[in-house]
Amino acid sequence: MTIASFLARQRRVLVLCAATLALHYAAIDWVGGRLSAQTHRASELPPSLMSAQLRLALPKRVESKAVEEVQPLAAAPRRPAARRKPQSVLEPVAARPAAIVATATAAGGAGDPSVVDQVASEVGAALNQVQQAGAQQAQTGTPPPAMAQGETPAVAAPEAAPRQAGRRYKVSLPPSATFDMTVDRVDADGTKWTGAATMTWHTDGSRYKASVEAGVSLLVTRINLLVLRSEGEIDDYGIAPVTVTEKRARRPETATHFNRDAGTISFSSSERSYPLLIGAQDKATVPFQLGGIGRADLNQFGGDIDIQVGEEKEATMFRFQLVGEEEIETKTGKLVTWHLSRPPKPGSYSSKLDIWLAPGMNWYPVQIRNTEASGALTTQTVSTIKLTDK
Repeated sequence: MTIASFLARQRRVLVLCAATLALHYAAIDWVGGRLSAQTHRASELPPSLMSAQLRLALPKRVESKAVEEVQPLAAAPRRPAARRKPQSVLEPVAARPAAIVATATAAGGAGDPSVVDQVASEVGAALNQVQQAGAQQAQTGTPPPAMAQGETPAVAAPEAAPRQAGRRYKVSLPPSATFDMTVDRVDADGTKWTGAATMTWHTDGSRYKASVEAGVSLLVTRINLLVLRSEGEIDDYGIAPVTVTEKRARRPETATHFNRDAGTISFSSSERSYPLLIGAQDKATVPFQLGGIGRADLNQFGGDIDIQVGEEKEATMFRFQLVGEEEIETKTGKLVTWHLSRPPKPGSYSSKLDIWLAPGMNWYPVQIRNTEASGALTTQTVSTIKLTDK
């Protein structure tokens, strides 16, 4: 290789390296320019605006068991134990603990820790009896007398727990107030009526008075369709009615009595009586009791709210469910409310009752709607609220 060819090769290597460095520099410069431009454009964007309105978190609703003809703290009658088929001592015993678990679950509920402990002890006792009987048979060659007659070791099923009068709720009742309300009614045939109502709630912390007067307007006069008056006490369970009277148009006045000493609910228009359950209410006090439940602990609405309500001739269990948070229009403006609904219950009541509570206004009931089985709809919506002295 000549000196000239060697120098030519070295020159080509140097040129190639220089070109490579130039290309890398150009690429880095291009990428840096792009990033700088994007950063500059991002800095020129106006800051985004965010508005938020505080809302109370809705609790998750939990289905509760149906309440059917609940007696106040009365023990459920025990059913006679069914005679089981003969079982050999040495047969597998897996089915027997399962039967004990089923019996205990039916008696006390799967979620009761005391029942679970009792089931565990009963299963252990059954296994011990089987093991002892097996050992005796192995030693003597004959089963013990009870086994020879085709009987199995008797395991006492746990006694059924008393049926409670319903779930107990924490209640913090709202302060006294007077409510003026508009009334809008649509009959089943489409006829529309308008009117007004006045609802009052007064309490001194130990006693209360509540009333509802609702009517419709006809030309220059007003006809009262309903007048409810309730009075009673305040106890650990909230409102404790003593007497409520009800007067409807063209019908005589009736009275419902909550006889707390006798533990019954009786009626002036009927000879029937019902057991008085814990937390029982009347139609005038139900909205305020619900408001007191929400005011004490809104998470209580995570499950069904069961309240016994004494009406004109009977006492039934009202089941309220949380529908959700809704904003309603009133003459005082838009109100954020929690909507509770009592769907119709076949065999008990055929109408639907909806109540809207305002958490930002002492959980007062600000709208009440009754949907009759015929389709007639009556809605009472608050127009003014005036706080009153106790």
